[in-house]
Amino acid sequence: MNCTLCPVSCGADRSTSKGYCGVSGVKIAKYYLHPYEEPPISFSKGSGCVFFCGCSLKCVFCQNYELSRVQRGKDISVEELADIFKQLEDMGADNINLVNPTHYVEHIAGAMSIYRPKIPVVYNTHGYEKLSTLEVADTFTDIYLPDLKFIDPALSKRYTGKANYAEYAMPAIKFMANKPLKMRGDGKMLSGCIVRHLILPLAAYDSVEVVKFISTLPGDVYFSLMSQYTPFGDIQAFKELQRPITAREYKKVLAAVEEYGLKNVFLQDKDSSGQNFIPDWDF
Repeated sequence: MNCTLCPVSCGADRSTSKGYCGVSGVKIAKYYLHPYEEPPISFSKGSGCVFFCGCSLKCVFCQNYELSRVQRGKDISVEELADIFKQLEDMGADNINLVNPTHYVEHIAGAMSIYRPKIPVVYNTHGYEKLSTLEVADTFTDIYLPDLKFIDPALSKRYTGKANYAEYAMPAIKFMANKPLKMRGDGKMLSGCIVRHLILPLAAYDSVEVVKFISTLPGDVYFSLMSQYTPFGDIQAFKELQRPITAREYKKVLAAVEEYGLKNVFLQDKDSSGQNFIPDWDF
C-alpha cells in the first residue's frame, strides 16, 4: 500500500521500504512515564509516552533530532505496540501519549484494535496533518496535543523545507479543537485539545499571529506557550537559532496573549530553556 498519511504523500510502500518519514514499519525510541507535559496531561504519576521514530516534518531545530532522523530506535510489531500500551497502563500512567504519531496512524489503529487502553489516549503531533488521517486518529484519540509551529510560510520553508505547513496545520488544528473538553474535578484532562507553540528567536512576530489564530478557536481549547527553545539539531547554517529567545521576545508574545484575551493558558518561565527536558533515549 502506497503511504499518503502525511501531507508529503510520498507514496512509499512502507511494508517493504522507507517513506519520506525515514521508517517502514513501527520504530520507537522510548516508552515511559513522562513528568514534563502540561499539568492536566502529566498529572500525578506521569504521561505514558511512546516516542515514535521518523518524522514527516523534520524541523532543523528538533529537540528529538536523533528520533526524527531515525539515528536510533527499535523496530517493534503492532502486537508489541499494543502490549506497550498495556504495560504503561499497568505502570499507573495517567494516559497513553503518542508522540509524533502521524506516519503510524494505521499501525496505532491496529494496535488499538488488539488492546484499547482504559485511560485517555493523547495524540501528540507537530500539526502537519491531513484531515483524512485525523479522521482515522479520531477513532482512538481522546486528547489532542498539537503544535502550531509557524503561520508565516517563509519561516516554515526555512526551517522545514515546506512552505505549506500552515495550509495543513491550521485546518488540522480547527478539526482537533472540536474535541469536547472533559476535565475531572481534580484537574486531570479526560478529553479535549491543548495547542502548543514554541517561540523561536527572531520569530516573535509570527508567534503573535499564532496567538491571534488561537483566539478564533472554541473557548474551551487550552493554549500552551513554550519559551524553552534550546539550540539543538542541525542548525549550523541558521545563526539566529543558535541562542535562546530573549526576554523582549517573550514579553511581546505574552502581551499578545493578553491582547487577544486568551483564558485557558499554560505558560513556561523564561528560564525554562535547556536540555533537561529532553529524555535519554533507550534504544
